[in-house]
Amino acid sequence: MTSPLATPRILIIAGSDSGGGAGIQADIKTVTMLGGHAMTAVTAITAQNTLGVQAVHPVPADMVLAQIDACVSDIGVDAVKIGMIGSAETANAVADWLESLCPREGGDPDWAPAFAGAQISADAREAIPIVFDPVMVATSGAALADADTIAAFGRLMRLATLVTPNLPELAALGGEAAMLAGAPAVLVKGGHDEGGVLTDRLVTRAGEIARWSAPRIETRATHGTGCTLASAIATLLAHGSLLEAAIGGARAFVRMALHDAPGLGHGHGPMGQQRVRLDLGPGARLNQITLPKAAGSEDFYRALGLTQIVATEDGHYARFEAAGGATLSVEQGAAPTVFLECDDLDAAVARLQAAGVAFDQLPADQPWRWREARLTDPAGNALCLFQAGEDRRFPPWRLPR
Repeated sequence: MTSPLATPRILIIAGSDSGGGAGIQADIKTVTMLGGHAMTAVTAITAQNTLGVQAVHPVPADMVLAQIDACVSDIGVDAVKIGMIGSAETANAVADWLESLCPREGGDPDWAPAFAGAQISADAREAIPIVFDPVMVATSGAALADADTIAAFGRLMRLATLVTPNLPELAALGGEAAMLAGAPAVLVKGGHDEGGVLTDRLVTRAGEIARWSAPRIETRATHGTGCTLASAIATLLAHGSLLEAAIGGARAFVRMALHDAPGLGHGHGPMGQQRVRLDLGPGARLNQITLPKAAGSEDFYRALGLTQIVATEDGHYARFEAAGGATLSVEQGAAPTVFLECDDLDAAVARLQAAGVAFDQLPADQPWRWREARLTDPAGNALCLFQAGEDRRFPPWRLPR
C-alpha cells in the first residue's frame, strides 16, 4: 500500500464511454479527484451518449494485455479496478495475468484475499486490492456483456478483493450465495431498489459485515454511478483505507457527485466528479471557516461571488460555498473558527490525544448533522475538527439553486 502522502497508482481495466459519463472516463475523473494516478487498459470502444449505446467495438485481448504490461512494467500499480471486460477471451486473459502476477497465498482465503505480487511494485511485494464491477448492462439498458463473457466472470470474482454488483447483476450471477462461492466479499448495491431510502450491503462468507442507507437522490444524472463507486473504492484502498472505510468514503463521493451533476445531455446524464474536491481524502481538510455575522453580511459575501447555500429563518446564521467547494459561514455572536474535516473524526481525536493535544469538546453529534470536536491552538485561535460528509455542502435544507 502507499503512504497517505504518496500518489496511488490505479490500473483501470474497462471500456471507453465516448460521452464521458461512465467507463474509463468516469474512472479517470474519480481516481484523479481522489488523489490517485489513473492508468488504463481499454477493453472496448463504445459510441454512446446519455441516451444510449449506439455501437460497441471490443479491443483484442492481446492489445488489452499489452496496455496492462506497458503500465505495470514501468509505473507499477497499487490497486486494480475492473469494469466492462469486453469479451470472454479478454476476461480469461486478464484472469490469467492476475493469477500469474498476483497468485493466492495458502489456497483460497476466507474473505480477505492475499496476493504475492511480482513485478507489481518497484519497492515491495505486497497485497494489491482488486475491485471488480461486473458490468453487464449500461444505465440506458444496452447490453455490454454476452453470455460467454458473463460466464467468464467467475475467474475474475475469485481474484477480486471486492465485487460490486447492482441488484440485476446480482440476480444474473445467481444471487449472494452463488457469488460468495467464489468472491470473498460482495457489495450489493441497492440503487435499483424501490423506495425513498436505498441500502448497500457488504456481505462475506461470514455473513453481512456492514450496511449503509441513505435517502434516494432524485436526479437523471445516474450515468456512471457503478464505475465511479468501484474506482473510488479502489483508490481509497490504495490510499490505505480498510474495506469498510473505503466503501463508506466511495459512497459519499458518489452521492456528492450526484448532487453536483452538471445537467448535461437529454437522457441519463453524467455525474459531477469534478466538483468533489475538498470532501474526501487522507488527512484533515481545511474546507470551512465561521466568522461573526453583522448586518449586511449575506449581501457582502454574495457580492464577492459566493453562493449562499444555507439561511435560517431568524437570520442568525448563513453558509456560503466558494467555486472550489470550500464553505464559509457567518453566525451572530460566533468567534472566528477554522474547521478541519476528517474522514474518521473519532480516530483523529484519539490519535491527537495520544500525542498530548487537549480538547475543549470531545466528538459529539450536532443538530445540524455534523459530528464535531473543539480545541484551541497555542495562540488561542478556535479550531473545530469535524465529520459531515455530504451535509457540509448538501444538507437537506440547502437553498434551491
